[in-house]
Amino acid sequence: MKAIRVEAPGGPEVMKLVELPTPAPGNGQALVRVEAAGVNFVDIYQRSGAYKMPLPFTPGQEGAGVVEAVGPGVTEVRADALDARPGHRALERGLQHRARHRGGWQRHQGLGPAAAAMLQGMTAHYLVTDTFPLRPGHMCLIHAAAGGVGQLFCQLASRAGAHVIGTAGGPEKVRIAQRAGAKDAIDYRAQDFEAEVKRLTGGALVHVVYDSVGKDTWEKSLRCLRPRGMLVLFGQSSGPVPPFDPQLLATGGSLYFTRPTSGSYMLTRDELLTRAGAVLGAVERGDLKLQIEATFPLDQAAKAHELLASRKTTGKLLLVP
Repeated sequence: MKAIRVEAPGGPEVMKLVELPTPAPGNGQALVRVEAAGVNFVDIYQRSGAYKMPLPFTPGQEGAGVVEAVGPGVTEVRADALDARPGHRALERGLQHRARHRGGWQRHQGLGPAAAAMLQGMTAHYLVTDTFPLRPGHMCLIHAAAGGVGQLFCQLASRAGAHVIGTAGGPEKVRIAQRAGAKDAIDYRAQDFEAEVKRLTGGALVHVVYDSVGKDTWEKSLRCLRPRGMLVLFGQSSGPVPPFDPQLLATGGSLYFTRPTSGSYMLTRDELLTRAGAVLGAVERGDLKLQIEATFPLDQAAKAHELLASRKTTGKLLLVP
């Protein structure tokens, strides 16, 4: 089988397309022929060494494909080996997950949207429903609101009844954020987002800031919070947040600071299926709109990483074999 391998951390050039033996599924496992895989910032963090990984490894946190074979004890997905139809379609959150952590997808739907929705959609879902449960009356600030996860975020947050303020880089991205559900959108290249948040809220500030940017934004994000507000740091596209004195939270008004990860919000099969069902159901109904910006062949994974790291994207990037 073909796979992208990383032998040592570094830039996009360290990713090599290689041939590996096709594995046989073990107990509780399924072998999936991946037809589409999403590209996410966590892949960049792992490839660069910002997040430590055992070497060598194959990057990738989400994919969609067809079940080719199943191991002993697997009853919830199947391979239609004696049928002319494709095998059971599966969605993967973490390509190494066991079969019990896979969610199904209807045959008539393309696998590109499935791969595009999984990680980013479920990330936005748990942040909006669990990390800081949004409801009518809440004011929230969402950074990178025109990106792949940002657009899903704006849709879910506005559907929850929150007043969404989004930041984006440039007039076109501002318009994209507004179309996705941001009631107000700030062009951070031309405006000071901290000053704009104060103006837009009449000095009341926001209840929560969802920050995937990190180093370049976190201090101003804290200053956008009203007393007892929460900064939800769920990424670091500009670099990691440096160590800081927790007294900063006290002087800001007894603020909360959290660094969630998706694994902590999908610890069980029931949690995963509930969350995946909510996201994929919203996609099927048309309540959640996906924006797939570009699709790359597998051997151009480095180009996909470069484009995502440039922060010029306004939608999901996919890799296909």
